[in-house]
This record gives sequence, structure tokens and C-alpha cells, in this order.
Amino acid sequence: MLFHKKKLFDENIIKNIYKKDRFVRYVQFLVGSLLVALAFNLFILPNQITYGMSGIGVILNSLFGLDPSMVILIGSGILLVMSYFLLGKEKTMNSILGSIVVPILMKITEFVPEYIVIETTDPFVLVLFGAVITGFGMGLVFKAGYTTGGTDILNQIVAKYAHMSVGNAMYFTDGLIVCSSFFFFGASTMLYSMISLYIISIMTDKVVLGISNAKAFYIITEHETAVKKFIMEHLSHGVTVLDGRGGFTGNHQKVIMCIIPTKEYFVAKEGIREIDSNAFFLVTDAYEVNGGE
Repeated sequence: MLFHKKKLFDENIIKNIYKKDRFVRYVQFLVGSLLVALAFNLFILPNQITYGMSGIGVILNSLFGLDPSMVILIGSGILLVMSYFLLGKEKTMNSILGSIVVPILMKITEFVPEYIVIETTDPFVLVLFGAVITGFGMGLVFKAGYTTGGTDILNQIVAKYAHMSVGNAMYFTDGLIVCSSFFFFGASTMLYSMISLYIISIMTDKVVLGISNAKAFYIITEHETAVKKFIMEHLSHGVTVLDGRGGFTGNHQKVIMCIIPTKEYFVAKEGIREIDSNAFFLVTDAYEVNGGE
């Protein structure tokens, strides 16, 4: 009974999340999908860049002249069926829209290269443009709460049944597709594909998370009072003191946590070192800060 209630509670949370700003999220999804489709037709397909399901479309188009958008649509459809049986209905639902819309937009926009002339012939510049636009588009799709389908589904399946993280699954599946380009298009194309995949991952993260304008400091020091005073009085930022315990010694110790604007990072770091040269502190990017002062 308790398990059933908890499941219903979790489902209601998910439903409420996806009800928020539904129109804005749909527009965001469509714009992102359109950018992915345009980048594919303008930069990815002409330069035979291979990664993900689009990479399979590029390879089969080169070998057999098959329509890459149809290859992507059919491949994504097969993966959706696999996802339904292997991952369940809930995880499959969020991938349906992207699996259908993205390849359709690729088909609709395949005429665009005839009207947009890219003056440069430098393959690296073309690959760079394609990767940046693709990453930006995918970031918009993910930020709207959807996926582009394709190998996103395959990554989840591999992660679940091979007992690895989704990140490692992505390196495995996309890595195989990227490496396969060596046999079909040569070493230079494989290198460009690797660069594209790296840039896309960075751009996607930047769109989803945003650019970090603050740093989170976690500080362990023997001069707790002096460090707190420096941060609160000199930098004018609040602090939170957490209770910690050494994993090896078992000794209890205080951990000072504070959020510092990136522009004040240097002063904060050097100030802590001046107070306690032996202080241990961890600094991470804080992409979003809500509440507090």
C-alpha cells in the first residue's frame, strides 16, 4: 500500500512538472529540432560526419544512396519499440516526439542547401559550425524536457543491461559509430566526427545548464571563525556551516559552504589561503542559485 501511494505521488510530481510552461516548452522543442535538422542538411551530411543515429543515416546514404532522414526515422522507431519493452512506457514516452519530429524536419529542410551557399570550403570551419548549431539545438530540446530519440534511447538500454552509467554507454555506442567512419570515409573524417561529438556535448551542457556565474566553495579549516568573518564581512556573502566527519579518522569537523560570484573567485581563494595555508577547499561551478540573500 505504501509503495503504491509513493508511486502515485511520484507520478503526480512528474505530471505537474510537464504541465508547467507547456506552450513555451513545445516552441523550444520545435526550434531546437529545427536547428538540429538544418545543421544536419547544411553541415553534417555534406561532410559525412558520423555520430549517433544521424551517423548511421550518413553511412547508409553514402553506401547505398538511402534517404538519411528515413533511415533515422525507421531506426528511431525500432529503438522506441525496444525501449517500450526494455525500459518501460514511462521512459519511452519522452522520446516519441523527438524520434518522429527530428527526422521529419530533416526531410522537410533537405532543400535548404540549394538556397544557402556556404562560401568557405575549409572542412574544419564547416564541422565547427555544424557542431555548434547541433549542440545548441539539442540543448534546447533537452531543456524543454524531451530528447531527440535515436541513440539517446540506445544509451539508456545499454546502461541498464550492461550495468554502466549513461555517460559511459554514450561513449560506447557513439564511439562505435564514430570509429566506423574510419572504414567508410577515412581517418580525417573520423577525427572531424570526434571533434564534432565533443563540441556538441559542450554546447548542449551550456544551453541546458547555462554559463556558470558563481562558484560554490566547500572549506575545511582550523580557522573557521576567521574564514567566516572574511567571507561575510569582506566579501559580503553568507555562509552555511555543515557538520562533517573524516572518512578515515572518524573525527568530526565543520565544513563551510558559500556561493561566491565568479568575478570574486580569485579574491576568495587567495583570502582563504592567506588565513589558513593548510585549508582544504573544493570549488565547483554553481549554475543556478535560488533562495537566500
